[in-house]
Amino acid sequence: MKDIDDSKAPLLEHLTELRRRMLLSLAVLATLFFACLYFAKPIFGFLVQPLLAAGQGKLIYTDIFEAFFVEVKVALFAALMLGFPFFATQMWKFVAPGLYAKEKKALLPFLLLTPVFFIGGAAFAYYVAMPWALHFLLSFQGEVGGVEREALPAIGNYLSFATRFLFGFGVAFLLPILLMILERAGLITLQQLTKSRRYAIVGAVAIAAVLTPPDAVSQILLATPLYLLYEFAIIAIRLTHWRAARRAGVSEAEAES
Repeated sequence: MKDIDDSKAPLLEHLTELRRRMLLSLAVLATLFFACLYFAKPIFGFLVQPLLAAGQGKLIYTDIFEAFFVEVKVALFAALMLGFPFFATQMWKFVAPGLYAKEKKALLPFLLLTPVFFIGGAAFAYYVAMPWALHFLLSFQGEVGGVEREALPAIGNYLSFATRFLFGFGVAFLLPILLMILERAGLITLQQLTKSRRYAIVGAVAIAAVLTPPDAVSQILLATPLYLLYEFAIIAIRLTHWRAARRAGVSEAEAES
């Protein structure tokens, strides 16, 4: 009976710690949300710049509440993006006490690189993928059978388009970190990654189909860098093996095995 009571105590402590960090994260999210709600118009003004650069200078809304709810969604999206490093840090602080010092040292660089890769993916979406996709999608305007075809995107639809691009590319650019963590944990090997390139191509296309709007241009714009990031992960893992081999004084082939 005493052993059961002793096992319950650490579990309750972990649940209490998890609850505390979740409440702290929610408090930070709420604070960021109201701050971003105050600046919702400038934030949305930033998000519509790719649309403006593509030659579309008008957004419409037909639901009387749509413009208000769009600002609420903009504020929530911005709060999640701004608070992502803090939320990741809280997750790390919850998990870290249960790790050995060697495991902490191995995982900490990946934690630090996660916001960098996520922001890099979102920036690629904003400055490269979204303008190309919008130019392509808006090129269908014009006369068809004597009828003028004009694009009048709704404000809510455009916000959904922009956030899917930014979040989708941000998450997709975390692929190298995920693969390196799985390899470090022993769940996959470098040899498996190098032999699975054809499956990686199929996976990149499938992920792009899920995370981007249903047009070929958007999917190609995500699938291509996604596969290149897969190759980058292979190179990075090979480099870590090479460095480990140099420190240990063994051959690279022995280090990879």
